[in-house]
Amino acid sequence: MLTILGFTMIATFLVLIMMKKMSPIAALVLIPALFCVFVGKGAHLGDYVIEGVGTLAPTAAMLMFAIVYFGVMIDVGLFDPVVRGILKFCKADPMRIVVGTALLAAIVSLDGDGSTTFMITVSAMYPLYKRLKMSLVVMTGVAATANGVMNTLPWGGPTARAATALKLDAGDIFVPMIPALAVGLVAVIALSYVLGLRERKRLGVLSLADVLETEKEREREREKGTADGTETEIATETETVLVGAGAGAGGSGGVGGGKVRFAKSTGAPGSGTDAPSEGEAEGEAEEDDDVRLQGLDPNRATLRPKLYWFNALLTAVLLTAMIMELLPIPVLFLLAAALALTVNFPNIPDQRERLAAHADNVLNVSGMVFAAAVFTGVLQGTGMVDSMAKWLVDGIPDGMGPHMAVVTGALSLPLTYFMSNDGFYFGVLPVLAEAGAAHGVSPLEIARASLVGQPLHMSSPLVPAVYVLVGMAKVDFGDHTKFVVKWAALTSLVVLGSGILFGII
Repeated sequence: MLTILGFTMIATFLVLIMMKKMSPIAALVLIPALFCVFVGKGAHLGDYVIEGVGTLAPTAAMLMFAIVYFGVMIDVGLFDPVVRGILKFCKADPMRIVVGTALLAAIVSLDGDGSTTFMITVSAMYPLYKRLKMSLVVMTGVAATANGVMNTLPWGGPTARAATALKLDAGDIFVPMIPALAVGLVAVIALSYVLGLRERKRLGVLSLADVLETEKEREREREKGTADGTETEIATETETVLVGAGAGAGGSGGVGGGKVRFAKSTGAPGSGTDAPSEGEAEGEAEEDDDVRLQGLDPNRATLRPKLYWFNALLTAVLLTAMIMELLPIPVLFLLAAALALTVNFPNIPDQRERLAAHADNVLNVSGMVFAAAVFTGVLQGTGMVDSMAKWLVDGIPDGMGPHMAVVTGALSLPLTYFMSNDGFYFGVLPVLAEAGAAHGVSPLEIARASLVGQPLHMSSPLVPAVYVLVGMAKVDFGDHTKFVVKWAALTSLVVLGSGILFGII
């Protein structure tokens, strides 16, 4: 009976989440509470929840302060030079642009938020793809896959969920996985290199001056008047002249080695208005290009250029201390966030404004963790997990039992794609962990194996951030899916294979 109720509770949770009939937080609270009553242990619901909240409090604290810290680092401009440097590296070479997309997405993914990563990456790279007529699905596919690998960071979501569901320390899960995840990131860069070569062969290599905002067009300002029955029109327009040196490499009709020269004419005949000089127009275009290509608003009030090296050093120290496990990860982020706010925004009103700016993300993530205390508490406390695990173990051939970590890794690809992370980590992972424990497989190995499907998961239709990506890039979601699934699945398998090779899984 417990087995049936347990699987029914998980199925109900998954269906309601995937059909968007309930929010994850509401479903994590109300559904297990209802099933706890069905099991006949409603009187113990409070005990289950309190015990779960106490266990999950460190994970919630880690996520809260990690979001605040990296949000502040983006606000103050820590990543701005990275964006500009990658754009400078890209020049107008399609291969470099695709590789730069992967690097930029991976670096910005350090904040743990997919939506932020995609907004910054698309804002920076879209003009290059558009002007060179490169494939935009290459941009979205590479960005999503790179973000999927980096999404396994302890503050990114999946690792925290795995730690929450199995009551493990996030650092114990993540740190040993670093070599396998590094191989996965190298695989993404190699993939972007191959895709970039394909784009280079198709388009050729162009001069940056030929393709970056060379057609700076102004809207026509029409002033209509009547004089002696004749309509007069005053138009302002920009004429773009391309002086090229022939087709670009690859022979696909690109203009290579050329220079953009702007000749601007203003006014109607007889208006007496002189046109700006060619040099003035050219300089004006270059200045606008520079601003456009910075990706992030270079004039935002939160920038702290004088504190750049302090923020960079603080971030390096934080990541080093986390990897070396000098202190628990929640404590590290708590201290770092407090220090970053105090130094960058010494005025209390400014600190409140920054906290308010990131409050939505903090509330959503931390609320989800605390709501999960109800789900995992009921699942564990009522004995449903044990009952389901026993049923699952009985159905697994004896020869597969000792390899439950590998089985979990393989299952994570389709399961995290067709269901939300909440559904997989809170509904399925505990059952797999119990099944593995019956065959002597450590819950830590199961938790690590559960992360390998994240490169594919980040393109799942159940991930809200992917709609930010395709929307800003003006790419059809179906086209994105058709392109990315095979490459993301391959990347996930590379991570799984590396984990097995290194003895992590």
